Amino acid sequence: MTVTKIAHALGLHMHQPPGNLRQLIETRPGEAERIIRCYERVVRYAERFRDVAVFHVGFSGVLLEQLLDPEVVVRYGALVDIPAMLEGYRRAPNIELVGMGYSHPIFPLIARADWSEQLARGRGLVERVFGRAPRGFWPPELAFTMEMIPALVKAGYDYVVVDGAQVRPADGMSDVLRPYLACHHGACIRVVPRDRALSAAQRSGLDPDWFEREVVGRVAGSPRPQAMRLLTTWCDGENGDWLRQLHEPSGFFGHFVAPQLARWRDGESVIRPVSLGRYLDDFQPRVHARVQAGCWNVDAEIGDELSRWTASAGQRAAVAELARLSERYWALVRESARDRWDDALIAARQQILEAETSCYLYWGEAWLPYLRHRLETTACALAALERGRGCCEMPPLASTRHAPGLAEAEV
Repeated sequence: MTVTKIAHALGLHMHQPPGNLRQLIETRPGEAERIIRCYERVVRYAERFRDVAVFHVGFSGVLLEQLLDPEVVVRYGALVDIPAMLEGYRRAPNIELVGMGYSHPIFPLIARADWSEQLARGRGLVERVFGRAPRGFWPPELAFTMEMIPALVKAGYDYVVVDGAQVRPADGMSDVLRPYLACHHGACIRVVPRDRALSAAQRSGLDPDWFEREVVGRVAGSPRPQAMRLLTTWCDGENGDWLRQLHEPSGFFGHFVAPQLARWRDGESVIRPVSLGRYLDDFQPRVHARVQAGCWNVDAEIGDELSRWTASAGQRAAVAELARLSERYWALVRESARDRWDDALIAARQQILEAETSCYLYWGEAWLPYLRHRLETTACALAALERGRGCCEMPPLASTRHAPGLAEAEV
C-alpha cells in the first residue's frame, strides 16, 4: 500500500520557573548557554527552511517575563541577542505560537478560580511579545480535564493538544492520527492528540530514516490508512542533551529537523509539515471525543496520572495549602475596596500565581522547601491584610533565590 497523505505538526514546549534564567547564568553558565541557544535555534531554522518548515512553539508567561528582563538581556547578550530573537519569532510566518498557563500550572491541581487569570496572563504575554494571540493551547505537563474546555474557549483558544492515550472517541475507534471535537457544558473545542512514543523519540533522539519508516508503518496500521492522517509530536524544547546539543549536526535540529525538511523539499518524503491552525480550518473534525483526565505520565496507573505531583503527603499538603491561600485571596478581593492594600494584594497575588508552577511539585520532596517558603510568605501577607495591618515583607517577585537549576520534566 502506498501512503500519500501524512501531515506532521511538530511542537516544542518552552518553560523556565520564575527567576531561573538569572540564577543559571550566575551559577551554571554552561547550562545557561545550552538553554538560551535552544530558543534562538528555532528562529534560525525557521528562516533557513522558510519555504517548508512549520514549528509550533509555546512559551510560559514566566519565561517570557524573564526574556524581557533587562538584566537577563544584558547577562545573556554575549550568547544571544534576546530582543532580536524575540523579533524573529514575531516575524516568522512559519512559527505557530501556542499558549499555556502563565506560570505553567497543572490546571487540575490549582484552584479553578485561578484558571481564568492563568489563561489570560499567559495568552496576553504571548500577544504582547509576539504581536499575535495564540489559537492553540498546550496544557502544562499535558494535564487536562474536560472541565477546562469552557475556560479555554472563553480565553480565546480554538484547539488544544492532549495526550493521545487519554482520548476516548465517541465512535469507539481509537485513532491518534486524527483530530476530534470535545464539548463540555455547551462549550466545544478541537482536540489534537499527541503521539506519545514518537514524541518521546523526538525528545531523546531520532533520525529521518527511522522516523519515515516508523510513521509510514503507523499510518499503514491505522484504522484509516487512506484517509488524511495528522501526526502530532511534541516535547520540551530545551531539556535533555539532544535538544541542548551545542554541536548542531549531532542534535535535534542538525541531525533530524534539517535533513527531514530537506527530504520534503526535494520530494523524497511523504511527511508534510503543517500548521495545526490551518490544518484544522481545512479539515474540521466531526467525530466527538471525551478526554480522560490525565497527563503525559506514561508509567502511572489509570486514575493516578497526576501521581508525579501528588504522590507524597508533603506534595498533597502543599497543593491543599495553595488552594486555601487562593481562596483567602479571593475572599479579600470580594470585600470592600481598600485602596491602601492594593499593592500588598497585588504582591500576594503574584506569589500565588508563581507558586502554582508545576516545577515546585515535580521533584517531589526536593523542591517542596522552596514552595513552602512562598506559601509561608504569602500566608503571612494575607493574614496581615485580613487583620487590616501592614503586609509582611515579600521576597522579590521574579526571584527563586532558593531554587536549584532547571527542573527537567518530560514535557
